[in-house]
Amino acid sequence: MDTIIRNGIIADGTGAPLYTADIAIKGDKIIEIGAIVGQADQEIDATGKIVSPGFIDPHTHFDAQLLWDGAAKPAIAHGVTTIVPGNCSLSLAPLKAEHRMKLVGMFNQIEEMPHKAFSEGVTWDWETFDEYITRIRRDLSINVAPLVGHSLLRLWVMNDAAMERAATPEEMADMASLLADCINAGAVGLSTSFVDMDERLQPVPSRYACTTELDTLCQVLADNNKLLQVVHEFFDTDLTLARVDQLAELSLKFGITTTLSPLFLNPDNRSGVAAVMQRVDEQMQRGAKVWPQVQTRPIDISFSFAVPSLLFIRLPTWYALMRFSDPQDIKAAFMNPEQRAALVQEASSMMPLWSALVLRRVNSQENAPLIGKTLAEVAQLRGTNALEVMIDLSLEEDLDAHFLAADMGHNDDQGVGDLLNQSNVMIGASDGGAHILSFSTYGDTGYLFSKFVRDCAALTIEKAVQKLTSEPAAIWGIADRGQIKPGFVADITIFDAEKIARGEEYYTQDVPGEGYRYVRDAKGVSQVLISGAVAYDEYGGYSEARTGKIV
Repeated sequence: MDTIIRNGIIADGTGAPLYTADIAIKGDKIIEIGAIVGQADQEIDATGKIVSPGFIDPHTHFDAQLLWDGAAKPAIAHGVTTIVPGNCSLSLAPLKAEHRMKLVGMFNQIEEMPHKAFSEGVTWDWETFDEYITRIRRDLSINVAPLVGHSLLRLWVMNDAAMERAATPEEMADMASLLADCINAGAVGLSTSFVDMDERLQPVPSRYACTTELDTLCQVLADNNKLLQVVHEFFDTDLTLARVDQLAELSLKFGITTTLSPLFLNPDNRSGVAAVMQRVDEQMQRGAKVWPQVQTRPIDISFSFAVPSLLFIRLPTWYALMRFSDPQDIKAAFMNPEQRAALVQEASSMMPLWSALVLRRVNSQENAPLIGKTLAEVAQLRGTNALEVMIDLSLEEDLDAHFLAADMGHNDDQGVGDLLNQSNVMIGASDGGAHILSFSTYGDTGYLFSKFVRDCAALTIEKAVQKLTSEPAAIWGIADRGQIKPGFVADITIFDAEKIARGEEYYTQDVPGEGYRYVRDAKGVSQVLISGAVAYDEYGGYSEARTGKIV
């Protein structure tokens, strides 16, 4: 035996009651569970700790980060052993050289990933999906179950016409053949989007597809037993209901699994979410497979005016200024009395939001005492309003004043807990790897256990573990993972049930070309094993193990 985990409290991933046992590992497999007498080269004392299958994160955008960080930090530290990148119709392959900057623009617009991360962190040495998979395998610590993006298929086959029109029958056939190639190279399914916009604020290529095109691609998914992921109109209940029905018909027609993300719950949309879940339940009873993805954490948005933020997407003048202007132009607009007055007037209806913003980071000593105060509090000190203060502080800090909009949505704790506990809900939509300068997109797993297991008691430990392990493994067709069971791959997370939590946010400088990104600490995760090797230890940090696989 290579490793024995001793005296752990086993949450085996199936939802079965907890029990105490040892786990023996040989190579990358679990070979025995029970009271193990023998010895191993490595022994881990898990007394008092939960030993569970490694967590699976089904909605990430680590596509680019995997090129310079095969551990997808900080995912493993949060107990995650398998990630699904390539969501929202965007993957990094298949991609012709002439479309690279187009894709960078889409990632920048949709996922708020900076251009410098690509220009300084990515060596473009692939085009096909198979070549991309070969590239990320070089230094892989975490398991990857990649989706291929629908927008990428259209760009490859149709070139610029992908952003202008529906496909011809010949082009659809070419896309189907290309999707089959991607699946043969390791793709677990197809992702598409009905809502996203590109860097020109025009629909992404997948949104130009007709229903016949989607049918054609779903037939390929059916032939290979793969999954369809979609981003639906989550901001509108009626449109979401229509998408649930559409996905149900695709699922029944082609015998495929579908998933839509995200589904948010706030105090003002409880009835809408209830209607969506009622429709999901009805379609599931018909035999359709339509899985809504629900994240565990509330949404925190941090921003400065140096980087476009989706927080301003409904303010056309503001968003256009941030999206298409350089810093000098933004500062000039803020200092111009007429332009500033127009900006203030456009944003005044959102004054409650600006008042609640917290000043989280500045560079000057003069403004440092204001860190942690709301803009309403700063405005009171200065005798003005929160919107004017936001502009003033941005000018004073050369646009490098950072503001936090906390708990923007998905913040009805009891309602979210009840929603997560529903049998037809998948935990997902973490967005890890995206919004690295604005959202804090990490800590979903810790928040699940701290908020909804310990505080709200909406889920048991066994149920929460099942929601993160065997359930997504079954939905996504990830074989031999998701359970503590002899013969299964030893992807294992060991954590303290009383301490696991979301952790504190901090800045890190591990993104090429960027001075910082926002990351959340992991709390209470002791060790994480991937394919039998320790990939993370709470005291030693990340190991040199490179045992991640394309799964």
